[in-house]
Amino acid sequence: MMIKIMGWMLLLVAGPLLAKVNIEHWQTSKGSQVYFIAAPELPMVDIKVIFDAGSARDGKQFGIAALTSALLDTGAGIWNADQIAQRLESVGAALGSDVSYDMATVSLRSLTEPKLLESALETMQTVISKPRFADADFKRDLARTLAGLKQLEESPAAQADIAFTKALYGDHPYAHNSDGEMATVGKFKVADVKEFYRRHYVAANAMVVIVGALSKEQAEQTAEKLLANLPVGQKPAPLADVVMPSAAKRQDIEFPSTQTHVLVGLPGSYRQDPDYFTLYLGNHILGGSGLVSKLFNEIREKRGLAYSASSMFAPYLKPGPFEISLQTRNEKTAEAITVLNQTLADFINNGPTEAELTAAKQNITGGFAMRFDTNKELAGYAAMIGFYQLPLDYLDTFPQKIEQVTVAQIKDTFKKRVPLDLLQTVTVGQKIAAAPSAK
Repeated sequence: MMIKIMGWMLLLVAGPLLAKVNIEHWQTSKGSQVYFIAAPELPMVDIKVIFDAGSARDGKQFGIAALTSALLDTGAGIWNADQIAQRLESVGAALGSDVSYDMATVSLRSLTEPKLLESALETMQTVISKPRFADADFKRDLARTLAGLKQLEESPAAQADIAFTKALYGDHPYAHNSDGEMATVGKFKVADVKEFYRRHYVAANAMVVIVGALSKEQAEQTAEKLLANLPVGQKPAPLADVVMPSAAKRQDIEFPSTQTHVLVGLPGSYRQDPDYFTLYLGNHILGGSGLVSKLFNEIREKRGLAYSASSMFAPYLKPGPFEISLQTRNEKTAEAITVLNQTLADFINNGPTEAELTAAKQNITGGFAMRFDTNKELAGYAAMIGFYQLPLDYLDTFPQKIEQVTVAQIKDTFKKRVPLDLLQTVTVGQKIAAAPSAK
C-alpha cells in the first residue's frame, strides 16, 4: 500500500516538473495586480496578498513595518486572536504574515471545498482589512519585539549582520534591521502602527498571488473578495537608489566569543539586473555551491580555517548585498581574511574554468524544477515575479539564461560589479594579541 501511495505522489510531482508554468495576470476592479497559476492536482490553494510595505518603508521609525505585520492576526473585526485561530483550525486552513526589506505578505493555505474555502477567505479578508490593533495586543507584541532585539545584542552573528548592512547602505532604507532598533521600537505608540497600516495596506499597493485547484473565474472572485474592503489609496514613492561605498573600509567589533564572524562585500545585484544570471552563476562557483565552491575549498578544505565559507547575492528591488561570510577561531581571523580576499581576487582576475562552468550549469539547471515542485514554493516564485515585474515566463526561461552564460562574461561582469577597492569588511569576535616575535 505504501509503495502505491508513494508512486501516486511522485506522479503528482512529476507532472508540474515536465510542464511549463503558465502564469496568468490581470488587475482587480481597484487596480490591484493578480497572478494566478492553476494547479488542479490537489484540492488545495495557496494565496498570498503582498503589499509594498516592507521595512524599507519604515522611514525613521525602524521596525514599524514588522510590528504592523505581526499585529494583523492578533485581532480583526469581531474576533480576537484565539477566535481567528479557531476559525482557521476548524476548516484546516493556515494563515501567516511576514515582512522582508521590500514587501509585507499575508499568506493563506486552504482546502478548496467551497464551504471550507469560503470561511478561510472571510478570515483572511477580515485580517487584512479590519485589524483591531488593540492596546493590549500592541503592548504585548511591542514587549516581545524589544526582548528579541535585546537577544540580538548577545549574538555575534546578529551583530555582524547589523554592522555589515549599515556599512553597505549608510542612510539608505536597506541599512537597518527589519525588526528595527531598541531606540526606535521603544518609542512606538499604537497610533504609529495604525498610521503605517492606513498608508500602506491599500488596494493600489496590493498584489494577489493564487496557486491551486481553482478555475480562473474562481481566482478572479477570490482576488476581488480579499481586497473588497480596502480603500484604493496610492503606492508609496519609489525607493532611493543605492549608492556604492566611496572606499574600502574595515570595522572590527570586540565581542567575547571563541569564534570571529567575518563578513565581506558590497551592494550587489537587483531583481531586474541585466547581469543577474551571470552574477548568479559566477557566485555559484565562487561560494554559493556549498562543499564544492572555491571559497569552501580554499578556506575549509585546504587550510581548515573555518567550518564553512560561502558567498551570495541577495537581489532586492534595489541592489541587495553581495556577501562573503565565514566563522573562524579568533586567532585565525587575519589568515582567514587574507585567504578570503585572495580567493576572491583570483576569481575576479581569472574567472572560472570551463570545467567549473559546465559543472555549475548542470548543478543549477538539473535541480531547478525541484525548487517549485509544491504549490507553496510556486506561489513564492509567482510573488517574486509579480512584485519585481519580471517576465511571466521567468521560470521557463531560467535554465536557458543560465546555459547562455560564458566564462568571459563571468570574468568581465565580476570585475565590473565587484570592485575590490570598495569592499566593506566587518568582523565580530575577540581580538587576540599577536605573539611576541622570537629574538
